[in-house]
Amino acid sequence: MTKRRAPKIPQPDANDTTSAIEAERAAALLAAVSRQFDKLGASPLDPGLYLVSTPIGNLSDISIRALSVLASADRVYCEDTRHSRKLFSAFDMGRKLEAYHDFSGEADRERILDALREGKAVALISDAGTPLIADPGYKLVRDAVAEGIRVYPVPGASAILSALVASGLPTDRFFFGGFLPPKEGARLEALETMRAVPGTLVFYETPSRIGAALAAIETVYPDRMVAVARELTKLHETIAKGTARELAAAFEIEPPQGEIVLLIAPGEAAAATEADVEIALRAALKTATLKEAVEDVSKGLGVARKLAYNLALKIKGEAS
Repeated sequence: MTKRRAPKIPQPDANDTTSAIEAERAAALLAAVSRQFDKLGASPLDPGLYLVSTPIGNLSDISIRALSVLASADRVYCEDTRHSRKLFSAFDMGRKLEAYHDFSGEADRERILDALREGKAVALISDAGTPLIADPGYKLVRDAVAEGIRVYPVPGASAILSALVASGLPTDRFFFGGFLPPKEGARLEALETMRAVPGTLVFYETPSRIGAALAAIETVYPDRMVAVARELTKLHETIAKGTARELAAAFEIEPPQGEIVLLIAPGEAAAATEADVEIALRAALKTATLKEAVEDVSKGLGVARKLAYNLALKIKGEAS
């Protein structure tokens, strides 16, 4: 098991404008972080596969647990060793990094599984954010789970969730669709198949294709609100919101750059018909009183209580 060494935590710059109180608070915070890291490092990592979330832009978003796992895992695998080296260098962690990416084959996967079978602690990270979300790793996790190997999620930054909570669009339900297809016909078809999804639609997109994506959204969902979040947690973070047509016009003037999360508001739910209410009442009356069934169905379907009550009486009359 690799000996755990605390990573270097970047120190706040001391300058003439820093007050004594601010300096004390910074020192206390760093001491608390150090204590927490020492606590995590008191015992070696258990064997298994650790899926470690890493920052999506701001390196300060790394968690203490993520640093601890990355500092002490027997092996660390990443998409691009050159890219991930920047993260490790920022926290003064000199680790050997091995590649596992979209082009890794069965032999590469088997090599990692062999290490796990030997009882090693293996960490997997992506270039940014949470591993396996539009990133490689699914087959590795699938095979590890099938063999009874423990898989540990180490949560952290997620571009999907960051964009969703800051977009102003509904967050109670959402569907992540990865990247929309690059070809126009397939893109339109994909959007059409998601029309009935009762939640916000979330996609990743590239600057070169955002115009085409917005054109497709305008065709399929002309009246829905859309949000385009770019460079989240970075210096030039922006979240633009409007209809697809409005955003397309704005981006013609100033094309977006950087990594993009595209969100589409859910459509308005169709009003429940009398037949819908009757079906729901028949199901509810099997286990609930008439009063309870009327209350639940009228609220659940957003219909008048009087309508639900009259239909419930009709159903009860049929049964008597």
